[in-house]
Amino acid sequence: MIRTRALTKMYGDILAVDHLNLDVRPGEVFGLLGPNGAGKTTTILMLLGLSEPTDGHAEVAGYDPTRFPLEVKRRVGYLPDEVGFYGGLTGRQNLRYTARLNRLDARTTEERVGDLLAQVGLADVGDRPVDTYSRGMRQRLGLADALVKAPSVVVLDEPTTAIDPAGVTEVLALIRSIARDRGAAVLISSHLLHQVQQVCDRVAIFVSGRIVAQGSMRRLAEQVAGDTLQVEIGLDGPADAFEPALRAVPGVHEVVRDEHDPRVWRVTGARSLQSRLAGELAGRGLGVWHLRRVGDDLDEIYMRYFSKEEAGNGRAA
Repeated sequence: MIRTRALTKMYGDILAVDHLNLDVRPGEVFGLLGPNGAGKTTTILMLLGLSEPTDGHAEVAGYDPTRFPLEVKRRVGYLPDEVGFYGGLTGRQNLRYTARLNRLDARTTEERVGDLLAQVGLADVGDRPVDTYSRGMRQRLGLADALVKAPSVVVLDEPTTAIDPAGVTEVLALIRSIARDRGAAVLISSHLLHQVQQVCDRVAIFVSGRIVAQGSMRRLAEQVAGDTLQVEIGLDGPADAFEPALRAVPGVHEVVRDEHDPRVWRVTGARSLQSRLAGELAGRGLGVWHLRRVGDDLDEIYMRYFSKEEAGNGRAA
């Protein structure tokens, strides 16, 4: 539903997006991750036909956004970082206005608006003027507004900004259902890595206008780790037996004790280590109560790729 090939954007001498290759499939939630200034919003503007690429090609819902921007807009629901509404109108009236712009009939409009207000948790305040809404409430209304046309592609720029923790859980569940139940392709631009990890099928890491890695969280973790695996393990048993037992497991290269919890150790070794570590320790009479592969969290993956890229740029300079 979204495809780019060598998509490039220059602002004078500044390279904002550098030969971007991207694919987002129907029914998938795809995260575009990176710090401010990485090129995420510039990419979105090109996908929406709001900015022309300097070079390369994009296709959204089967259309080139540069040549057929209106066709793209008919099929894409977009939530910008800063949501704008008519403050004197109610939330419901704003959604009705969007529905009229998309030529929905009155019956479909009322059913859809009511359903969407309920889904984003605004059913009780849908008839209040939007200028009385908090920023978080406006963000929820923006998500509903993006879905009024029942789009086949949904683009969300920082969709959970200013939403309270309980609301974030609800919004993430709604985003997941947009892909799963409606079959839409969902592209999320965000810097909130923990939230993205909860909802995305695949992610792309954006650094200085260029994607340095993309794929599932597990695939990215394996790529950045190479042939080395690090495991965090918690053990029950005699403390003085822990380190010798861990070092005796075939494939273990390094053993480090956690400075905060003496029962927890970090073990580094060959990638095949995880599959046999618990069994080897159980055979030595040590009870394993915690076992976690280090580096699978998105914030860990992101920082390792980001640090690797920054180091590479430093060497090139």
